[in-house]
Amino acid sequence: MSVSASIPDTSLGLTSSEIQILRQQQQLVLQGGHTGGGVTRGRGTGRTSNASSRAASAASSHGRLLLDPMSLRALSHQLDNLQEQIRNRLDYLEEQMQLSLQNSTDRAGNVIHNADAEIARTRSILTSIDDLETEFAKIANIREIVKQYRARIEGLDQRLDQAARRKR
Repeated sequence: MSVSASIPDTSLGLTSSEIQILRQQQQLVLQGGHTGGGVTRGRGTGRTSNASSRAASAASSHGRLLLDPMSLRALSHQLDNLQEQIRNRLDYLEEQMQLSLQNSTDRAGNVIHNADAEIARTRSILTSIDDLETEFAKIANIREIVKQYRARIEGLDQRLDQAARRKR
């Protein structure tokens, strides 16, 4: 097949990045050779190289896409493999993202649970402090009452002492 049975890869309506991918994949196909419809690695030997792969190489070097069935089948197979690799990578990344989100959710749940526990603990401590302050106020009130009784008793004791000294 001649280079004339090819079209410029820029005439396919692709963006420059898509053309670059097409050229890279076409080069990978050419490096892999054509064996039994499958794409393999290596350059092959002089006996297995054929006119089609030489024509594809010539077309590729001129920025053209070879239109023969074997070249297109090999390129299609290469692009299918690339697409499958991309799909697998996307699936893997989605799985990793889900794991990351789940871990973040779990950590956030643990943080919330721990925060709730600490809030409950703080409220319990504040309630205990309030109870202790109430008890302290009661004790202070009792202390004042005891002081008053003590003062009254001391006053009565002094009066009794004075009365006892007068009787003598």
